[in-house]
Amino acid sequence: MKRKKRLQKGIKSIKEQINLHVEKKEIAKKKGKVELAGYYNKEIEKLEETKEKKEKQMER
Repeated sequence: MKRKKRLQKGIKSIKEQINLHVEKKEIAKKKGKVELAGYYNKEIEKLEETKEKKEKQMER
């Protein structure tokens, strides 16, 4: 159970980071900072991949 709880916490944290990055990406787009928006896009993709890995680990 300890491992499962730790994975759940990690997934929750990653979801919060994704939401934060999405908000920052929108702000960067509004300000016309295309490179910064692209950076946040890449970070969001990486976080999504990490979240999926952790979710698969929980299924075991």
